[in-house]
Amino acid sequence: MARGPDFCRRKPRRFGALRPLALALSVAALLASTAPGGLQAQEAATLIADRLEIAGDQRLIAEGSVEVFYQGRRMTAQRIVFDQSSDQLRIEGPIRLTDEEGSTVIVAAQADLASDLTEGILQSARVVLNQQLQMASAQMVRSEGRFLQLDNAVASSCRICAGSSTPLWEIRAKRVLHDQAEQQIYFDRAQLRFGGVPVLYIPRLRIPDPTLDRSNGFLMPKFTNRTDLGTGITLPYFVTLGPSRDLTFSPTITTNGARSLEVRYRQAFETGSIAVTGTLSRDRIQPNDTRGYLVADGLFRLPRGYRLAFHGEAVSDDAYLTDYGISDTDRLTNTIQVDRVRRDEYIAARIINFDTLRADDFPSATPYLVTDSTYVQRFRLGALGGEGAFRFGSHTHTRQSSNPLDDPNPLEPDDIAEGSDMQRLSFGVDWRKDWVTQNGMVLAALGEARLDTFNITDDAIYGGRESRLYGAGAVELRWPLVRAGADGVAQVIEPVAQIVWADAQDGLIPNEDSRLVEFDEANLFSLNRFPGNDAVETGLRANLGVSWTRIDPAGWSLGVTAGRVFRDDPVAGFSDASGLSGSTSDWLLAVTAETSGGLNLAGRMIADNDLSVTRGEVLAEYATPDLWLNTGYIWSIADLAESRPSRVSDLVVGAGYQISPGWQAKASGRYDFEADQYSSADFGLTFKNECMLVDLSLSRRFTSSTTVRPGTTVDLSIELLGFGGGTEAGPARMCRR
Repeated sequence: MARGPDFCRRKPRRFGALRPLALALSVAALLASTAPGGLQAQEAATLIADRLEIAGDQRLIAEGSVEVFYQGRRMTAQRIVFDQSSDQLRIEGPIRLTDEEGSTVIVAAQADLASDLTEGILQSARVVLNQQLQMASAQMVRSEGRFLQLDNAVASSCRICAGSSTPLWEIRAKRVLHDQAEQQIYFDRAQLRFGGVPVLYIPRLRIPDPTLDRSNGFLMPKFTNRTDLGTGITLPYFVTLGPSRDLTFSPTITTNGARSLEVRYRQAFETGSIAVTGTLSRDRIQPNDTRGYLVADGLFRLPRGYRLAFHGEAVSDDAYLTDYGISDTDRLTNTIQVDRVRRDEYIAARIINFDTLRADDFPSATPYLVTDSTYVQRFRLGALGGEGAFRFGSHTHTRQSSNPLDDPNPLEPDDIAEGSDMQRLSFGVDWRKDWVTQNGMVLAALGEARLDTFNITDDAIYGGRESRLYGAGAVELRWPLVRAGADGVAQVIEPVAQIVWADAQDGLIPNEDSRLVEFDEANLFSLNRFPGNDAVETGLRANLGVSWTRIDPAGWSLGVTAGRVFRDDPVAGFSDASGLSGSTSDWLLAVTAETSGGLNLAGRMIADNDLSVTRGEVLAEYATPDLWLNTGYIWSIADLAESRPSRVSDLVVGAGYQISPGWQAKASGRYDFEADQYSSADFGLTFKNECMLVDLSLSRRFTSSTTVRPGTTVDLSIELLGFGGGTEAGPARMCRR
């Protein structure tokens, strides 16, 4: 037997001679008969009201805080009249109708609907989609359970304050049709207005509703002004190719005659994803050439915990990336890598291709193909104790040139042949164990050993097969002294002394991967400070240092580290700028500070005995909810061994300020004190609220080279929020009372 609607009354009342139970049964039978064949149990309707009345045999009247639940839909109203003869509902508002998922809300003053709420007319209606986009009209027609038609309608996702009927932006149209099944909104004779002023007329417009993440159609345009290209506009078009693939076409035209087309393809798989972006351009900078750029990225999960990642890029000429503001990259890198990371194990293998864009580089002398593999396994020794790691690595690099002599570049006196190729295998092991004495001193023993084999070709000086056996051992003593004050302040002073002996039985090996050495607090107590494998630090030496840390319960801390290295004999390979050359290194001084107010400081200085600074840097950052500042200064002496013929003295500054909940300003710049000029300056202004995002940026490059010219770039993008798959809405507009 078919089951009819269930009815509940907030206030039981008597209606004539009918008892409440008899009334409920009669109303249930009445509504059940409206559906062909009767309603099934899972399609039962529920009605709640303060008062129910049966008028004659054909009309049911519900009044007072009426609620109807039917097939996931929910409706609230003040009065509902159901006429069985016409199978219609007469509803008096205020009316609120919510769909099954709660993503669509309809508000109206009055409605005449079919009994299943899928057909009908609503007066003074408003539709709210995904709590963002609103559409309003004097009359709305609902049909086929999926279409909403609004005549002479207005649509916007902007908040309207009392006393002002004009939103920040709105779309007015002769007719608006919302297809709830396809999640699309169609506008006929649409007019886009900002602040009530018409700015654009579109005969027909289709946009996705806010519940749709991906849909074919145009994206928001972007406006650009560049010194060499002029003012341009980019109008992207997005194409879906199913649930896991899509294409985006982004044509650009400029006032200086430049034409570009960017195409981006993305695809997701069960185990990973790929993205490919390519651009083709024609311009007056190189009028007879077709210029372009291609980049591809992918990441996939492999069996047994492995991961595959690849990155590839290519460009038509050295200046294309900077001319079009794509990036400041001066060396293209193509890689494919397989790796796996576990708690006590790391495995990685990769192939790298380099393509230099630097004007002072010799492409034929730059390694264009590099392979690397690494295996690291940690272990613990049972009875002996301590912890160590076994390491295996391989490396090869190949140059296009076969010239066995060094190139004549005076800026890079590296004694490396222009065509030198190398293959290397490395086997190594390291170990460390700590003992803590009764008085709190920490005594440690540590060491490492490594065997490297090299095969070098196309090199008149270093050619042939060479092997090197390297070993190092050290003892280390630390004595952390802790003091806790009555005010809760904790201080820790830790002097450290380390005696290291290292030796290497090697042949003639070129140094290509260890030419730039940083001396800092992280490697003050290292057995080998060369960052690569080609060079090793040997001899007898003492690494001495002390650190002091003060931690205040008020929320700030201060740390200072100082140290120096003393050697029995100098080590070849350390440049003057590294601070490690000679029998005695320069002094290392590092300071860090942090306050509860958001200020962080970090500085490092390498100085000789006369306090002349070899290299130094200072970083400062201040951050609050509304303001952030950061600045950095770096200084270094000139050193041809590091391909730096002039001193470096650069200041970098960045700042951002939240002007109001919707406005944010950003600025950054770089100044070269040696050249006495600005290198670059950038400024950005962003406005974002619940319905619109405006992003304006200004960038100026002051320096020049054979491939880069000074220029100014202005970018402007405007995005109307509230549509499918768009940017997340910002803070809502505040209304003043």
